[in-house]
Amino acid sequence: MPEQSRRHPNVLNLSEAESRTASRGDRFAYTSKMLGRTAGGRGIGASWYEVPPGRTAFPAHWHTANEEAIFVLEGRGALRIGKETVALRSGDWVTLPVGPDHAHQLVNDGDAPLRYLCFSTLETTEIVGYPDSDKIGVMSVAGGPTPWVRALFRMGEQVTDYYDGEKTD
Repeated sequence: MPEQSRRHPNVLNLSEAESRTASRGDRFAYTSKMLGRTAGGRGIGASWYEVPPGRTAFPAHWHTANEEAIFVLEGRGALRIGKETVALRSGDWVTLPVGPDHAHQLVNDGDAPLRYLCFSTLETTEIVGYPDSDKIGVMSVAGGPTPWVRALFRMGEQVTDYYDGEKTD
């Protein structure tokens, strides 16, 4: 919805936020609405998610820079966090600190949509680990909507020599 019709640039109703839907195979699917940045947030991000039964929004992952938190609005889910799986329901708040010990994935294990808010710090440079697929993602978004750098790598394909590919003579 155009900003001109909003009450204030820093006030956003969920109904005014643009929806994004994504899915991949039988496992991943979600609808989301970016709230934080759309309402002018610079240090704290917030997004609304709806995940259909039996699905998850994202692969298991952990962050090196951005801390996340989840507040469950409706439905139920199974949160894999580190080596444990914890049942979540409406009203639950979850803090997801940085680091591999807090790798996480939320699966809708109920029979109704799972709706939650996901909050995060908005560090502009981030590295994300994906423990199930042995990938690393890197991204830098210094102030704009388009990343300067966004890439995924398999850990086994990393370059181990700092000067690899450089002209040394």
